[in-house]
Amino acid sequence: MVLPVQEIPLGRSVFEAILARRSVRAYTPEILARNTVQTLLEAAVRAPTAMHEAPWAFVVVQDKQVLKQLSHRAKPIFIEEVRHRNSHGALHSFDHFDKPDFDIFHSASTLIIICAKPLGLFVAADCWLAAENLMLAACDMGLGSCVIGSSVSVLNIHKVKTELGIPDEYTAIAPIVVGIPSEETAATSRNAPRILAWKQ
Repeated sequence: MVLPVQEIPLGRSVFEAILARRSVRAYTPEILARNTVQTLLEAAVRAPTAMHEAPWAFVVVQDKQVLKQLSHRAKPIFIEEVRHRNSHGALHSFDHFDKPDFDIFHSASTLIIICAKPLGLFVAADCWLAAENLMLAACDMGLGSCVIGSSVSVLNIHKVKTELGIPDEYTAIAPIVVGIPSEETAATSRNAPRILAWKQ
């Protein structure tokens, strides 16, 4: 089932969207309509950008078989990266990545990869600002989203880039899944702002 953007409720204030945004890890199988994705991309490119470079470019993946294959290829690479980090004192466990049926994309219907040519000083920062815009817009539209950092390495393998249509000169920086949440995602607590100095 494809849901057009006009069927999705809009209208939160910016701060309400910030408070309501969640990292959603459970999705229904419905595929987002092209105009829905286009609306998210339009929100992304309204992000702040250093020296007005707007370095971002986007790849949208909605083929479920491609997403399944990407998940399968990404897991062993990420597990090896985690093991290397753990040997240097990292504590977070990713044991669930060893499970054959674990999907790093959480069965979301859409993966949006924010890419850029890594030439400027602030290219990565610009892409992550675009990612935040995209995720807040998704929240306002009643959609869920989640950054899938565990896919970055596989997305930057030459063969995978070729398969996805990412030119050699571009780097995949911010992979985000978007879809319709299949359940309510509880809010998580946040620490109060740590203010190192406040000079008046």
